[in-house]
Order: sequence, then structure tokens, then C-alpha cells
Amino acid sequence: MTGNVVHLHKPTDPPTGADAPTVLTVVPDPPAAPLVPLWVRSGRAIKAAATDETTKTVVRAVARHGLYTFNGGRIVARRTWDGRTGARYERMIRAAEAAGNLEVAEEWEERLQRFKQARHRRRMDLLHSPAEAAKGVAVGTGLGAGVLVALGVIMALSTKHPADVITPLAATIEFIATLIRIVQVVWGPAVTIGPFLALLALWAVGSKQQAAPQWALPATVRSGEGEPITPSIVVKALRDLGVSALRNAIKEMGDAGAAMLGPIRIAGCGVEVDVTLPSGVSTIEVQNRRRKLAENLTRHEHEVFITIPEAARTVRLWIADSGALDEPIGPSPLVTDDTMTADYAKGKAPWGQDLRGDAAALSLYQRHLLITGLSNQGKTVALRSLALWLALDRSVRFLMGDLKGVGDWAMFDGLADTLIQGPTDEHVIQVTEMVEGAVDEMNRRLMAPPGTVFPALIVLVDEAQVAFMCPLKDEDGRYYGGSKATSRYFMAVRKIHNQGRAVNVLMWQGTQDPTDQNLPKLVREGAHTRASLALGTESQARMALGDKAVDGGAAPNLLRPGLDQGTLVVASSGIDIPKGQSSITVRTHYLDDDAAVAITDRAKALRDGVTTLTVIERGEDRDPLTDIASVVGDASRVLTQDVLKRLAALNADAYSKWSFLDLKRVLDGTGAEPYKSDGRMVVGRDRLTRALTNRDGDSNGEGSASADG
Repeated sequence: MTGNVVHLHKPTDPPTGADAPTVLTVVPDPPAAPLVPLWVRSGRAIKAAATDETTKTVVRAVARHGLYTFNGGRIVARRTWDGRTGARYERMIRAAEAAGNLEVAEEWEERLQRFKQARHRRRMDLLHSPAEAAKGVAVGTGLGAGVLVALGVIMALSTKHPADVITPLAATIEFIATLIRIVQVVWGPAVTIGPFLALLALWAVGSKQQAAPQWALPATVRSGEGEPITPSIVVKALRDLGVSALRNAIKEMGDAGAAMLGPIRIAGCGVEVDVTLPSGVSTIEVQNRRRKLAENLTRHEHEVFITIPEAARTVRLWIADSGALDEPIGPSPLVTDDTMTADYAKGKAPWGQDLRGDAAALSLYQRHLLITGLSNQGKTVALRSLALWLALDRSVRFLMGDLKGVGDWAMFDGLADTLIQGPTDEHVIQVTEMVEGAVDEMNRRLMAPPGTVFPALIVLVDEAQVAFMCPLKDEDGRYYGGSKATSRYFMAVRKIHNQGRAVNVLMWQGTQDPTDQNLPKLVREGAHTRASLALGTESQARMALGDKAVDGGAAPNLLRPGLDQGTLVVASSGIDIPKGQSSITVRTHYLDDDAAVAITDRAKALRDGVTTLTVIERGEDRDPLTDIASVVGDASRVLTQDVLKRLAALNADAYSKWSFLDLKRVLDGTGAEPYKSDGRMVVGRDRLTRALTNRDGDSNGEGSASADG
């Protein structure tokens, strides 16, 4: 019982003494905790018990063993039905027809007819068997009795006792009586135990077939080696993939789905198998479930690759040996063979190994190159290994820009004609001018007589995204970076992509983390060889390799950053790709800096000596319009070819590489454009004079306006 507490005390203020009144103070009890209803406490207890791990384990065990028995009965019933009917043959016929194999379907139909005929003969024999059996029993009984009596007569003659005549017959009767007594003793327990033995047999069948849902099966601890890949494992992995049409089709197939599989072939550090999907199942449904398929095959996701071969409604599975892809591949032939040389036109660069373990070699002849991927995945090493091989062809020239600037390409000093290293905007300006110089060289080569063969000029820019993202403008207001028609680096790359291949001027670029801003669409689609290391998303994979390669199964976004360093997905006509596929996965050789230095030393020994420019020298500022007017002189008009020759003689550094296009570009819009005279292009003196006068007048007017302002 609860209540308030009463305190008796005297006030502290006067009056004091014996006459002081006594004050009663009532102190209330603290509020009691609210009572929880009994049904709430019971519900919580039930929930705790239901979610306990022990309860879950018990429920799973009960469900598992119960379903083993039930489904074991279904399996036995199905087998019995198949054995006594033609159901098995009919399923095989349907499977053959679904696969379009009519010859096999006809063969199974013939087997079905033979089975029906044999069954008919057995049934007809059963109609006559009771009479035949009765006759056999009568004859056998008579003969048996006669034999026993004859045996008794022989015994009686031998023992001189007439009673022994019936001894064999009596012994036989006693033996039969004993068997009857044994059956009477055993029958009761057998009737009791028999059903339990039958259930145990059904449970054994279901347990062997793992005939229970996945959630009810016990967690298995697998070894690091994984399980060997067999047809039954592949079919089971496909059946449990979660595609209802595929699961139902496998159940209806008489061979439990084995007809879908081609031969399982050893392919490098794994196996390869083609799977023909049944009607109603799309290849994309299998591709989108790569992780689940890998787990069903007791593999990690990165150990299973799904590609689309030529055959319709077919997927090709490559399944690695467990842990094999985490092992390094052997050293590069560039390291092991000191005598190796390169041939730009006919040779192939040893790049690494494909997943089958075969050597992966890439032809670089007249192919622009793009390699992309996330940071620190081996992009520079993969790009550099190609350049190192090509450097062993003494005819090849290099223009190199390293916009990271940490020395990854320093060993090419003394080998490349130009080597710019650094991440700043000034380095971007120099790299842009380097690429524009390559465009001038390309234009010079294009003006050569048809059939002229030029040595390869490789224009290589690593970390090209730095150039595309540069915000600086030149004195004419044109951006160095960007992807517009006025963007200098972008336009120079596009010009090389458009025409450089024909005269062996090739653009190689390495970029990071591609986006539409740091790797414009026109640039990435201009590369003939596109390779990608690990990426973050499928959209980036499409940027790197193109839609066709990704739709065909290429998935660099599924490579593991940090773990699959140096592993590339390559889409190129320069590498051997299995027929029907659009890409191939290559594990590249790792060449460290010391190996790279040794290879470049060998490449330098093949050459007479190369002076490498590390800064683009701009020289003195020239006024092209004034120089053109000076070389025209007093002549009324001069042929454009002669103007170019005179300009080169005036200043070789500035004008030796000029073409008609450069001359036309300078004169366009000035009023002094080249024109035809007697069928030949000329430059007129009077027009040049007016153009200079107008320009100087405009400049003076702008200066006066500025001063007045």
C-alpha cells in the first residue's frame, strides 16, 4: 500500500520555546514506473525467442530434413514413373526439338517406339503367366515330392528302417514350418519399422540431391581451392540463377539441362564453356547476374567472365581456378630477351597474357591509342610498355608529354624528340604546342607525292585529362583546354585522329577517371585501340570502350581497384580476340623503372643519338603578314609556292614547316587572300599593302579610343 509521507517539525522562525506550534508537511511519493501489460511482455519474449540464432538454426534444420524426405519421395516417384512410362523419352524429344536438333529428336522417337513395343510384349506375357506358373508349380511339386520319396527309399534300404522312407519329406516340411515361424516373429516389428526405413531411404535420396531451398541448407565451409567445374555444377548454377524461364526449362529437359552445355575446355588458368540458352531466356539476363552465377559456381565475381559469342542465344563462360587470377604472371619478353627488336609495320608488342594464359600481343601499326582507368591502377606502366617495345624500332620517333611529371617517362630523355614533364598550366601550353607541331608535320607529309612512306611519329600524352581541363586562353582568346571548335589541344588531337593514320602520325593518350569533360566523345571515339583498367561505373566503361564492347560483355567496371592492377579490357583490331567477342581481358606484364631504363638504353644504342627538347622554344615573335609583304617585294604578284620558299629562307625556324594551308590561314579575312591568276594561285602586292594599311589604321584607332577613354 502506498501513500503520502507526513513529517512533523517546528518552524524555524519565532515564536520559539515550548509554545511553538507544530507544522505538518505532506510530501507526495515519487511517481511509480508505468506498468507494462502482460501481453506486451509476452510478445517481446516471443520475438526474442523467434529471432534467436539457435531458434533459426533449429527451424532451418527441421525444414531441411523434412523437405529432404518429402522431395526424396517426389524424386523416387518421378524415377518410378519414368521407368514404367515413356516420359523420359518424351522429355528428351522436347529438349532436342527446342535445341533445333531434329536428328536427335528422331532417334529418341525411335527409342520410344521400341520401348512401347517391349512393354506391350511384357504385358501380353503377363496374361498367360498365371496358367504357366500354375503348371510349373504342379510339375515342380510333383517332381520334388518324387525326388524326396526316392531319397527316403534309398535311406530306408541303407538303414534297414522302413520309417526312413518319409524322413526327407518330414525334414522338408519341418524346414518350411520353421520359416513360417520366423516370418511370424519378424513380421510384427517389420510392419512397425518398415515405414521408418522407407522414410529414411527417401531422406537419403533427398539429402544426396540437396532437395531443399537454399535458405534451409547448412552453411558450407569451402576450401580456398574451390570446387572443380563439372557439367552438373554449371547446370545447377544456372538453374539457381533466379531466372524462372531458365529454371523451368532445365526441369523439363530430359537430361536435366546437360544439352545446353558445350564441351568444357581447359583455357589457361580456368575452364571455358558455351551455354545455349533455352527459348525465352535472354543473354542479358545471365550477364546481369554475374555475381550470383559466380557464387553458385563457388567462385568470386572477378573469377567469372561472361561474353557473347557468335552463336545466337549463347553465352560463353570463362571460370578461373580459385585464386589463380591473384597470382602474378611471368616477366615480359622485353626483359628476358636482350636481343629483341621491334617492327612497327609487321610486329606486335608483347603486352601480357589473356585469361586463357596465351600471350597477348598488340599491333600498333597505324592505330591511335587510348588507355584509361582509375588512378593508380597501372595505366602509365601499360602505356609505357608499348612505347618501350616500339622504341626498339630505330625508325620510330616520339613526341612525349607527361602531365603528371613525377619521372615515369624520364628514361626517354635522349630517345624522344620532345619530352615535356610537369602538371602545370605552362606544361599544358607546351604540350599543346607540341601536338600542334605534330599537326604541321602531318600536313607536310600529306603534301608529299602519293606512295611516299614515312617513319612512325608517336605523339604520346600521359594524363591527357589535365590538358582537356586546362582553363587558360591564348592571346587570341582561344582556350587550350575544353572540347569546342576553338579549343587548341582538342582540335589538334582531332586533326591527327582524322588524317594522321595515313602518314603514320599517331596519337597515344592515357587518361584517368573518364568523363565527358576530361575525355570528349570525339576524342575517345577517334582511337582505334581502346583499353581500360578498373573503372567505377558502367557508364565510364562505355566511355572508355564504346557501347559495342560493353554490350558484348566487356566490364572494366567489375575489375577490382587495387587488386586487379595492370589488368586491361581491350577493344582493338590489333589484338587477337576470340571469334564472336568484341573485347578481350589482358593481364599486362609489369615493367618497373629499372627495367624501363635498361630497355631504353638498348633503344638508344640502336640510334645515332637524339637531342631531346624539354621545352618548346617559341623564338622571337614574328609578324607573318609583314613578312609575307616583305618577301613579295616590288613584284605585282608572286606564286604561293615561291612565297613559302622565300618565307622559309627569311626565317627557317618560323616558316620552314609552313604549307599552303598555313599561308591561307594567315591571309584569310585580311583582304589579301590568295587568288588565281592564269590558273595558278598567287599573292598580290597591292592587296597586301591595303591589308597592312587597314590593320595599322585599325590599331591606331583602337589606341586613340583607349587613350580618350
